[in-house]
This record gives sequence, C-alpha cells and structure tokens, in this order.
Amino acid sequence: MDTIIVEQATIEDLPQLTDLLFDLFTMEADFKPDRAKQMRGLQLLLEQPNRGRIFVLRQNGVILGMINLLFTISTAEGGFVILLEDVIVKREQRGRGIGDQLLKHAVEYAKSKNFLRITLLTDRLNDDSQRFFTRHGFFKSTMIPMRFLLSVKEENPETAPAA
Repeated sequence: MDTIIVEQATIEDLPQLTDLLFDLFTMEADFKPDRAKQMRGLQLLLEQPNRGRIFVLRQNGVILGMINLLFTISTAEGGFVILLEDVIVKREQRGRGIGDQLLKHAVEYAKSKNFLRITLLTDRLNDDSQRFFTRHGFFKSTMIPMRFLLSVKEENPETAPAA
C-alpha cells in the first residue's frame, strides 16, 4: 500500500531538496540554478527552524515535492507573516495534486500558528503557476517586486547578518 504523507523536511532530505530546487530554478527567468547555493540556503533554513519551515510530500519514503515557508514580521499587518519561497513537484509527478496537497498543508499550518498573511512571488511568464495560486485563493497585489542584489563575501555564509 502506498503511504503518502506531508511532513516537515529534515537535514537528511538536503540532497533531494537541492535537486528539486535545481529543477525549479531551470524554469524561472530570474534565477540561475546553482546546487551549492541552493544547498546552502536549504541548510540554513533546516538548521534554524525559527526562520521557517520546509514541508515535503513523501510517497513510500521518496520526496515527490516540497514547499518552503519563510517567517517574517509585517508592520502593515502588525504581526507574523509568511513568505512562500518555493513550491516544486518532481516533473514526472506533476498533475497528480501533489502541489495542491502541499499548498493546503502550508495554509493550514499558517492558520494553526496564527500567521496573518502568506505572500509569494511567481514567474510573470508562467501562466500555469499563476492559475495554480489563484485557484487556491491567492490574488495579484498592486505592489511591484523590486530587487537590489548585494555582493557578499563568502567567508562564512552560515552566520546570520549582523544587526
């Protein structure tokens, strides 16, 4: 019998999670896949659960998809909010409702912990992704995402930025 569960990822999942992110970033115009960077980012999150959560959907012990939630504070909302950073399902598993299960789990988790909002960025050129999130109650914001990239020394990337 197939056992399908959504659960929190662990550090042992790092190689599979890195593979999933590598696949995700090959589809997005703004990002360049880099296994070392993706692994480092995932590790920072997995080692410090107060920064967020990574949930995975497993079938018979194999990860089929993941969702990454980052925790922050919104002054506009006056409390804790979530930045939904990554949602990815293995290519051969897409169309089976795995992304639906992961997103529903994330929303229920956010509600149970009294978060006030979930915000995400989706690729402007990916209509399927936009339809997916709209179907789950997300809506377009009038805000425009903007970035400023910083060149950071890679001496000790595990340390948090100094205040």
